[in-house]
Amino acid sequence: MAEVRVERTGDGFQAVNARGARVAIGDGDTEGAFTPVELLLAALGGCELVTVEPLTAKRGHRMARLAATVQADKVATSTLGTITLTYDVELPEGDDAAEDVLKAVAARVHERYCTVGEALREPKKVEQVV
Repeated sequence: MAEVRVERTGDGFQAVNARGARVAIGDGDTEGAFTPVELLLAALGGCELVTVEPLTAKRGHRMARLAATVQADKVATSTLGTITLTYDVELPEGDDAAEDVLKAVAARVHERYCTVGEALREPKKVEQVV
């Protein structure tokens, strides 16, 4: 089970996990804080990269740089348009197969193995208990 606690702080909100990691959450004007939509985008990018990294490295192709930018426009109140994840990669020097391996692994991760991406593609029931 995945679980985080979101709580009000003196200057906004924060998410806390069971391991004690904290992320500041704000409304877009709060210095040093992510908005909830930014956290969603970070979750998608993080999910893909932390899944791609070990799979490419296991195949002997550790990227010199592996990063991504995740973007989405708000197209209506409470509605995001298409989310675009753009990889920023520096291939390992002298590794002619790395690009093909990265592309194949990243495609599989995007289509099947990123839990966050899957949750965004397929409708999920979200329950609220007050």
